[in-house]
Parts: sequence; structure tokens; C-alpha cells
Amino acid sequence: MKRAPNRGRASTIVGIVLLAVMLFPVYWMVNASLQPAGNTLQGGWFPFHPDFSGYVTALRDQGRNLVTSLIVALGSVVLSLGLAAPAAHALAHLPIRGTNFVLFGVLVTQMVPGIVVANALYSAYNDLGLLNSYLGLILADSTAGVPFAIIILRSFMRGIPREIIEAARVDGAGRLRIFRSVVLPVSANALITAALFTFLFTWSDFLFALTLTTTETVRPITLGIYEYIGVHTNHWNAIMATAVVASAPAAVLLVVAQRYVAAGATSGAMK
Repeated sequence: MKRAPNRGRASTIVGIVLLAVMLFPVYWMVNASLQPAGNTLQGGWFPFHPDFSGYVTALRDQGRNLVTSLIVALGSVVLSLGLAAPAAHALAHLPIRGTNFVLFGVLVTQMVPGIVVANALYSAYNDLGLLNSYLGLILADSTAGVPFAIIILRSFMRGIPREIIEAARVDGAGRLRIFRSVVLPVSANALITAALFTFLFTWSDFLFALTLTTTETVRPITLGIYEYIGVHTNHWNAIMATAVVASAPAAVLLVVAQRYVAAGATSGAMK
């Protein structure tokens, strides 16, 4: 009993050290973005005289790519939830044969390497005229969002008490009304969780962006940063500023939706 406080302090110190090691690249990215143009190795450990010219350059050169990523990410969220929510409800509550087989197929899709999907989509997109289009990227990124959302939503929806659904049926509600007015509101945390992870999948996608876009008309921010490095090797402040701006939406969403994510990810298992 006397050693418990010492062990607790030691664990806290180890945790702080590990956290500092993991967050140091983030700190250095922000620090480098506030340094004058030039080699980042010549910059100080703290920007006592911050220079925001890198952010001006980043927003000027990468603003369109940020908007593209935002459009594609939001489109993937809408499409993924629009397909996954009814599918998860059907797998959780409707008497459908072969449910386990369907779930196994959903899991298998998560195991397919992305490069295989990207190569297959490139040939199909070339024939359908979907290369270099918002719709093409939304459909491609949804191939990762839909299976994940189905797994999360079904796990949560299975925990919804049957009495709630039966009470709605007694009141005369049909299956569509039950799904819209009962299941979806109760599953708000799971929906937010699925939407957040789908957004993050899409926002950080590089493979589909590299494979399915060949012009500057539709170019997500991940591909923009990749090509930006080759052009501005002597302007690391602009490169790091672009990385900071690209990381901001994901970081803000994670902070805002943290409690919903925790509830949505664990409620299905706890119930």
C-alpha cells in the first residue's frame, strides 16, 4: 500500500515523457511554420518573433486544395452514412437470412489493400469519365467509410431495447417511420462516431487522390502537400504551414466530438 503512490508518480512521469515524444513532431511542425523562409534547422526552438508569411503562402497556393478535400470529405460522410445506416438497421433488427455471411463480407472488404481497389477503380473510372471529379473521389473514399460505418452502427443498434421498437409498432409506426424517428435519434452517438472516422479517412486519403486525379482541377490537400514539397524545398515554413492548416480540421473535430466518439464506440459493446 505504501508503494502505490510512488508507482503512480512513476507511471505519470513515464506517460508525460511518452506524450512529449509523440507530440514533439507536432510542436516542431508548428514551430517551423512560424519561422522565416529557409532551412528549418537554422530556426530556434521557440518562435520568439513569429513570421506568418508561410501561412499566407500556404493559403494562397493550397486554398483550393483545402476546399476540394472539404467537399470530398463531407460528400463521403453523407454517402457513407446514407448507405450504412439503413444497412446496419436491417442487419441488426430485421429478420434477414445470411446476416453473418453479409457481415463477413463487410469485414473482408476492410482487408483488401487500398492499392488493389485504386487500380481497379482507375480502369472503371477511365471508362465512365469519373477521373478528376469530385464524385469519383467521393465514391472511392466511401469504399472505406461504408464498411466501417456499418460495423459501428450495427453494434450500437443491436443494443437498442426491443421494447422501444415494439412500442413504436403498437402506436402504428411502420418500419421506415421507426427507423427515422426512433432508431436514428437513439443512435446519434454512433452516427457521430461513424461520421467522424469517415471524415478522417477521407481527409487523410492519399492513395485514391494520387491514383484517380491527374490534373490540378480536383486535387485534395494531401496530394497538394506531396507536390508542394518538390516545388518549395527552400520554403519549409510554407510547407509546414500547409501541414498545420491541413491538420486543423481533423484536430478540431476530434476535440469537439470526443465525448460522442467515446460513447458511440463503447455503448454497443456495453449494452
